[in-house]
Amino acid sequence: MLNNACLKIQLPFRTVLMDAWYVSMKVMKAIEKLSKFYYAPLKSNRLVDDSDRSVPHQQGRKISWTQTETQCGKRIHIKNFPRGHRVKLFRLVSHTGRTEYIVTNDLSQSEAKATKGECRVRWKIEQLHREIKQTTGIGKCQCRKLRAQRNHIACCFQIWVCMNRVARSLGQTIYQLKEGLLDDYIKHHLSNPSIIFKNA
Repeated sequence: MLNNACLKIQLPFRTVLMDAWYVSMKVMKAIEKLSKFYYAPLKSNRLVDDSDRSVPHQQGRKISWTQTETQCGKRIHIKNFPRGHRVKLFRLVSHTGRTEYIVTNDLSQSEAKATKGECRVRWKIEQLHREIKQTTGIGKCQCRKLRAQRNHIACCFQIWVCMNRVARSLGQTIYQLKEGLLDDYIKHHLSNPSIIFKNA
């Protein structure tokens, strides 16, 4: 998918964001081969070395951090990567106390705040997936043919774009917009029912 976006479609981008599931040497080296930067969450039990091989690799959560390293990141080697292959690791602590380790091949990156900003974009993609599943019925397609399934997915994305645009103009969330679609109709029929039931 990445090769298709970069080489065939030639989308102009410089940064790849991914989940921890994809943080493997094969994927990371492939991104580097395309001359792109990546920002990815590294699992806290992944074995890393921050000491230029003077001590054995240890779990990411066990390495020590100075105040400067917390703000500027530190260069590390991930176990099983080629010798001398260094990436930068950032330790981000949220206001809830949750710690996330972010690894990047952008060695010029020297601010944890900027790294957090890059990773925030990834959350927007997660939000898109959640909203499109919960508001458009994208996963409820009963079609068997591939073309019909693609049409269904394309229609759902178009509906999401339209609903998102209207929700923003009204100052609402996409969920409030969807739930409010039938409000006026229900209010009208409760006050002036079109079908009146009489007791037998």
